[in-house]
Amino acid sequence: MVVEKPAGMLVIPAPGNTHKTLTDLLNSQLASRVHPCHRIDRDTSGLILYAKGKGTQQAMMEEFKQRRVKKSYIAFVNGLLANKSAVIDRPIEGKRAVTKYSVTEQRRDFAVVDVEPLTGRTNQIRIHFKAIGHPLVGERKFAFAKDFKLKFRRTALHSQKLEFSHPGTGEAMSFTSPMPEDMRKFLEENK
Repeated sequence: MVVEKPAGMLVIPAPGNTHKTLTDLLNSQLASRVHPCHRIDRDTSGLILYAKGKGTQQAMMEEFKQRRVKKSYIAFVNGLLANKSAVIDRPIEGKRAVTKYSVTEQRRDFAVVDVEPLTGRTNQIRIHFKAIGHPLVGERKFAFAKDFKLKFRRTALHSQKLEFSHPGTGEAMSFTSPMPEDMRKFLEENK
């Protein structure tokens, strides 16, 4: 099952915040329990893949680990990127981390970027763009928001596409999520 997570909601409990997660909400509304196959940050909106059983969850988590699930994001990054497309290959906590991106639109103070993490490190996209001097618009954990002209109430990152093979049938699956309202409004206000 693929669901759209709103920004501001955790996928699973975190230290100090153990209730009102997306998983809890789904399990309270569905007849059977579902299990997340991956996570995205609280501030990130977009697609999350859930399994209806533990065995399927483990199989899909292995697909993520083997990099057979393609994840695509849209992000707003501060500044003017020197390259219209590139690969960021920088370790995170001693482990290889690779992020591919392409600029789809350059505005005066920021760029709209399609991002594909080729590895799955925690906060990978946020860390990589900070490392190249272009933190995400709204970033507060890996950059100081006060250092940037643009303000956004959250990190401007949306999980827009998931592609994988169905664990039972092997059928190619592809799901997309439109840009959320807050990001669309930001684009309108910052031409």
